[in-house]
Amino acid sequence: MGQITVEKNVAGIEGLCVITPAVHGDSRGYFMETYSQRDMEEAGISTVFVQDNQSMSVKGVLRGLHFQKNYPQTKLVRVIKGAVFDVAVDLRKNSETFGKWYGIELTEENKKQFLIPRGFAHGFLVLSDTAEFCYKCDDFYHPNDEGGLAWNDPEIGIEWPKLTGEYRGDAGAEGYRIDDTPLNLSDKDQKWVGLKETFTF
Repeated sequence: MGQITVEKNVAGIEGLCVITPAVHGDSRGYFMETYSQRDMEEAGISTVFVQDNQSMSVKGVLRGLHFQKNYPQTKLVRVIKGAVFDVAVDLRKNSETFGKWYGIELTEENKKQFLIPRGFAHGFLVLSDTAEFCYKCDDFYHPNDEGGLAWNDPEIGIEWPKLTGEYRGDAGAEGYRIDDTPLNLSDKDQKWVGLKETFTF
């Protein structure tokens, strides 16, 4: 693992990993390897990624919580500009940590990466004026396969940083703010319901 350090099973959740790359910098700038299959395999991570995605979002945007219903994906996420609070929720049926969440701030300064295995819901909140977000997936996008959970479900209890507002019984954004910026969710993300309503097993 010459170019990365890997913290495995963060927060006691099996499979979640925080990866920190080695950054080589001087007065001219810096260089780092953003991905090395060899280093990942040496760390015991054998995922084969098949697609890279990138998005840009403005401050106050919250995307999530999303999961794939029939074609689950492992994701390796990072931020190349700005800062987000990135969250994974364990939805694996037989997991001892089902419903447990973990969040980490990913920024262009800390350059950390977050490995989220198959079977998790994922979402992030933009903390900076803008954020550019990149992630690798180990399966291709399948239309109509997306599921979701309410980002503010009390059963999960995610502690979103800097966010103020009062829970009103649904996933609506009304009344929530980050600093002076209103929370910004898609119409779809304001209609998801909670963990108990989504999973009945």
